[in-house]
Amino acid sequence: MTERLEEMPTDWSRGLALVAHPDDIEYAMGPAVITWTDSGKEIAYVLASRGEAGIDGCDPETARPLREREQRASSAVAGVTSVDFLDHPDGLITDSLALRREFATAIRRHRPDMVLTVNHHEHWRGVSWNTSDHRVVGRAALDAVVDAGNRYVFTEDGLEPWEGVRWMGVAGSPYPTHAVEVAGAEDRAVEAVLQHRAYLEALTDEDPESYARGFLRLNMARAGALFGDRDAVAFQLFERDAYRVKDGVTHYR
Repeated sequence: MTERLEEMPTDWSRGLALVAHPDDIEYAMGPAVITWTDSGKEIAYVLASRGEAGIDGCDPETARPLREREQRASSAVAGVTSVDFLDHPDGLITDSLALRREFATAIRRHRPDMVLTVNHHEHWRGVSWNTSDHRVVGRAALDAVVDAGNRYVFTEDGLEPWEGVRWMGVAGSPYPTHAVEVAGAEDRAVEAVLQHRAYLEALTDEDPESYARGFLRLNMARAGALFGDRDAVAFQLFERDAYRVKDGVTHYR
């Protein structure tokens, strides 16, 4: 891990989060999303699944619409109104061209400067193993950035290529490089997590608010310890290098 985290870029206006499940964003980067939307940045969400296999004792047909409703309510708390679901099977998302194609199409449609995802590495901090859905989706999201900029790849969507992604930020990575200060976002970030009520009740016997606040506070403090003791959310940041300028527009690879 780096000894000190650098400041996340601020000179961008549109972000797109590509993740596996409902609540991935809220736990991994919720305070950052709230901080960004409050500053006027536009963030959209695309989820590979509806999280239908995530509540033990609740059959997938019941859980699917429930978790979608909870995600939409949570997104609204964070100031996010664009939320799309791709209906890949929760728990069984595969490393496929279909997933990359859908993510590339989303990037072309939303035309973000920043693409966000959740930890694609084999493990989280320490020795905790990361699940397949997170690994597959995170890697597909990063690969789709390049796909979206290539006019000869996934042409069936009929959209113009988008080479405007400048950065890719991976939340929850065991190898963070950057962070964003999130002072003042904690209460709304907790409220966003609490919208996932059914999932929380299946996840823990603790008081939901205490559990959510404790989880977020621990992560913000860990990042803050490497960021001037400020509450923060950490990211592993990948930057796309500018490689040509055409018609006054800088393109990235």
